[in-house]
Amino acid sequence: MSRIAYVNGRYGPKSEATVHIEDRGYQFADAVYEVWGVSAGLLMDFEGHMARLERSLDELKIVRPMSRAALTQVLRETVRRNRVANGLVYLQISRGTAPRDHAFPATDTPPSVVVTAKSVNRARQDAAAAKGISVVTRPDIRWGRCDIKTVGLLPNILAKQDALDAGAGDAWLVDDMGMITEGTASNAWIVDQDGVIRTRDTQANILRGITRAAILRIAGEQGLKLEELGFSVADVKRAREAFYTNASGFATPVVAIDGTQIGNGQPGAVALRLRELYLQRAEAEAV
Repeated sequence: MSRIAYVNGRYGPKSEATVHIEDRGYQFADAVYEVWGVSAGLLMDFEGHMARLERSLDELKIVRPMSRAALTQVLRETVRRNRVANGLVYLQISRGTAPRDHAFPATDTPPSVVVTAKSVNRARQDAAAAKGISVVTRPDIRWGRCDIKTVGLLPNILAKQDALDAGAGDAWLVDDMGMITEGTASNAWIVDQDGVIRTRDTQANILRGITRAAILRIAGEQGLKLEELGFSVADVKRAREAFYTNASGFATPVVAIDGTQIGNGQPGAVALRLRELYLQRAEAEAV
């Protein structure tokens, strides 16, 4: 079966899906996106991702292309047509198509909407979590509004490729004060020497991760020591364990940074337990 994409009101083969060359997402990265995990054909963390999408659109003054109910139906239908049981559904909304000009186009310009879905091998994800990944650090050269989930990801891409070229799984980005901000597509966490779970607060220039928020709630409910507090590369190297969170990796252990082993060099018990609890809840609450 051909992969199916939704583009501006039509479903069709992904291989034939197109947008105009003057779409502002293509010309200016003038677009936002969201990614939902899919479990048993249902959308995980639905409300959180939808609320963040709406906030991103509002922050960029992009008109919402349709009602939430209609957009939800498009997401579900794309998942259904692609027969995705476990995987991801991707949504991108640009400011639309107009002659290339930095100024916003006419107010009646309709946004462009693209939705795709793909299956992901859950067993492979679990195996990766059981092994853990290594990361390298790179300077954070992104723009000052990383709280908005835009498609302008060039610095992330460069850092990710740097990591892969270095034999690592990802890069963790470091700000001018020597503090970790986040990964190239994830939030960064440690369990420090005192057993406190730490992640950067959202007042910093980071994305307000939906999986991050869910993990914070779960850790609090479990009575674990928790602090939204930045940490340095040196803090990571001294930590008991580290992990990252996002919609595709859930909670995945990090076992080394810049060639230095973290803890005992094995996936940590806290990260693996939070991953388990997150999946139980997200799958139970998927819609």
